[in-house]
This record gives sequence, structure tokens and C-alpha cells, in this order.
Amino acid sequence: MEPMTARSAEHDARADLISYLDFHVEAGVDAALDERPHDRFAEAEAAAQAPHPEPAPRREPPPRSEPSARSEPSARRDAPSGEGAPLDFRRELPSRDPPPREPPRTYGNAAGAKPGEAADDARARAAEMNTLEELEALLRGFEGCSLRFTAKNLVFADGNPQARVMFVGEAPGADEDRIGKPFMGSSGQLLDRMMAAIGLDRTMAYVSNVVPWRPPGNRNPTPQEIAICRPFVERQIELASPDILVCLGAPATQTLTGTKDGILKARGRFYPYRLRDGREIRALATLHPAYLLRQPVQKRLAWRDFRMLKSALDGSALAK
Repeated sequence: MEPMTARSAEHDARADLISYLDFHVEAGVDAALDERPHDRFAEAEAAAQAPHPEPAPRREPPPRSEPSARSEPSARRDAPSGEGAPLDFRRELPSRDPPPREPPRTYGNAAGAKPGEAADDARARAAEMNTLEELEALLRGFEGCSLRFTAKNLVFADGNPQARVMFVGEAPGADEDRIGKPFMGSSGQLLDRMMAAIGLDRTMAYVSNVVPWRPPGNRNPTPQEIAICRPFVERQIELASPDILVCLGAPATQTLTGTKDGILKARGRFYPYRLRDGREIRALATLHPAYLLRQPVQKRLAWRDFRMLKSALDGSALAK
């Protein structure tokens, strides 16, 4: 019975470990950054409040004594001869004062930023970008959002930036994070079929997300993460300057249109979206393809929305 008991205990321990790991994966923990957890907020706050050490007083060199008669010949032998020889051969030592202490860089100082600081910095820097290439380069070096440090790749955009219609989703998933382009997985395949049903493909559309980095475990982005990334997607929309904006899902719809309605109530309607240059375009709210994969019966609603999009594109083409 003992061998059976040992095997049973080993099986129970293995099952407990797998259950423990499953719990963390479901909670959004899919990457270990260190061997123990860190409170980044406490670290940044402690570094900011820590008093800087006072510089040590500089020691003055002792007064120079006159050479004795005994040491004068040896000094004369050691001294270089010739015209212009220096009289004092001592070299002044560099200061031993400690360098100023800098706060530790954790998550690009994003974790220690006060609420709103990173968003204000993102808004100011995004406004200075004049092309989509400059905006993408800015995002690759931006350290104000902690998602940048847990994602594999920046997921900026795909498709044709000169297209008349731009689709904006919520955030990348695992496939998008691996490839570096939006809507590459099963939801992207469904989006391609939905576009094809009204005569569009990725050469005739521009595709992006509100948040360009994948949240760990495919969790929903936090309100602070969305607030930090929002200036970038708004500037991206301004630079692409589409005729019609399509918001895929509730987070994109609420972020870009300002509505508080759920997606089932908000979908199927056009909202005004004003660009910084004063031009106003229309934003259509519809269901996200990932939601349609979970709720196939709702595809009929999305089909109605895409028919509205088709009519709007045809109408704007006739108006031109």
C-alpha cells in the first residue's frame, strides 16, 4: 500500500501545482519578471522621498614643507632637466564626492508616475508627430505605459493608411502580439470575411487598436492604460484621416465616441467624431469579431451594421 500512497500523494501534489498555475493564468499572470514580487509604487515613492547623502568635505592638501638638505640632491636627480620643466610634480587627485543618486528605473518610470502624468506626456508628444511613421517610432520608444514591458511586440497598424475606412479595436491578443500586426488570429479572420462581404479587404481598409500592446493574459486594459494610449490612437486617426471610422466593440466605442452605453445599445449608430483640424467624420459602432465568435447568433446584428457601412461608403463616394 505504501507505493500506491506515495504515487497518490505525488499525483495530488502535481494536480495542486497545475491548479495553482491555472489560477494565475486566468488572473492574467503569464510572465515571471523576477523571482519574487515587487511593489513598484512603493519602490518609486521611497526613492523619491529618500534624502540625498551630503557630500563628504573635501580634504585640503597638507602644507608643502621645505626640502631638507639631505633630500635636495635626490629631488634634483628625479626632476626633469631642461628649459620649461615644471617646478611642481604633484598631481591633484579627482574629487571623491559621490555622484548624485538617481531613482531606480522600474518599468521606464511608468509605475511611479502619478495618475495623469503619463497621459499628459503622451498627449504632448503625440501632437508633435506629423506622419504615421513618426508616430510609430515614438511608440516604440515610449516608456509611459507598463504594457510595453510585458508585450513581445508593438502592434501599431495594418492595411492601407490612405483607405477611406479605418477599423479600431480594443487591444492585441496573443497572435497579434507574436506577429506584430492587429487582427491576425481567429477574430481577424472573421473580420476579413466580414469586410469581404461588402467588397473590402485590407488593401482598402486601415486597421488598428486603442491600445497597441497586449495586456498580460489577454485581460482587459485598465482605464489608466487606455487613458495613456488614447492620445496615440487619436493622433493616428488624424494622420490617417479616413472618411468613416468603425469602432469594434464597447471599449473602442466608449473611448472614441464618449458614449457610456453598452455595445448592444450603441451599435448600429453613427456618432460624430471631430478631428483636430476641425473636420468631422462619422464613427460607426459595431460588435467586435471576438464577441461574435463567442455569440454567433449576434452575427445578424453585425451584418446589419456592415450593410450600413457599405451604404455610407457608397453615399460618400457619390457625394464626391
